[in-house]
Amino acid sequence: MSAFGSVDWQWQNATAGALAGLATVTFSHPLDVVRTRFQVNDGRISNLPTYKNTPHALFTIARTEGFRGLYAGFYPAVLGSTISWGLYFFFYSKAKQRYLRNREELSPGLHLASAAEAGALVCFCTNPIWLVKTRLQLQTPQHQTRPYSGLYDALRTILKEEGWRALYKGLVPGLFLVTHGAIQFTAYEELRKVFIDFKSEENEKKSGKGDNLLDSIDYATMGASSKLAAILMTYPFQVVRARLQQRPSAGGIPRYMDSWHVVKETVRFEGLRGFYKGITANLLKNVPAASVTFIVYENVLNMLKFARRND
Repeated sequence: MSAFGSVDWQWQNATAGALAGLATVTFSHPLDVVRTRFQVNDGRISNLPTYKNTPHALFTIARTEGFRGLYAGFYPAVLGSTISWGLYFFFYSKAKQRYLRNREELSPGLHLASAAEAGALVCFCTNPIWLVKTRLQLQTPQHQTRPYSGLYDALRTILKEEGWRALYKGLVPGLFLVTHGAIQFTAYEELRKVFIDFKSEENEKKSGKGDNLLDSIDYATMGASSKLAAILMTYPFQVVRARLQQRPSAGGIPRYMDSWHVVKETVRFEGLRGFYKGITANLLKNVPAASVTFIVYENVLNMLKFARRND
């Protein structure tokens, strides 16, 4: 493959990833709002309502805050998801191509390294966007401080009141969350091999051909399974990050000073369960979303491949 063709292929991956992320966030955002509010509610916060469970949270937010409440932080979520997926697939495919030099295929370890490398780069690029999204989602009628009016106002206010370093609150657990993408993509790639081998054997038995293609049901199954494994293993890092990214009090005092402070306080007051608050909403949001993401990604990629061959 030429250098031009290699770059072209990387941008095709980025395009497919960005469209996949945009499709995912559009229908799942209310669950993201619920998840964030559960994650930070340690029972000692006065400006957050108490919800019994995910359905009760959705109903309460819709009743008291309306559509605006259910889609709080939607614009930074769309921006962050689109940029993150696009960059993730771009960096991931670029890393895989680099590791594939002088190799016929990548080992699970190299798939893991590719995903981890992509995740770390994306984390540095997008942390300010996710911080703003979290803060917008946590704005409720009970808030005492002046609310942010949107993405731009939030960024301007944070820079003015807290300085640029505040935009990178939660970066440390965010970097640990790189393992989430690494686990998910490694599991996806290994499942893909299993599915292809299985379908190849089935096709050979039926028609003597092994040139089958995976379909959308396969992509959905692989996407959901790999996402479930990643969530169960890395969810506590999400809770720590969300708690660090909360807006400081009116006096400018943050609720938690650093990641270790979050861990100590959570263990002390909530135990192990505190690190899995909001996981139901997270599973409902992300497992089906992962299926949709990989269906869109794989099918867009197949269309781009087809168009490229016909140029």
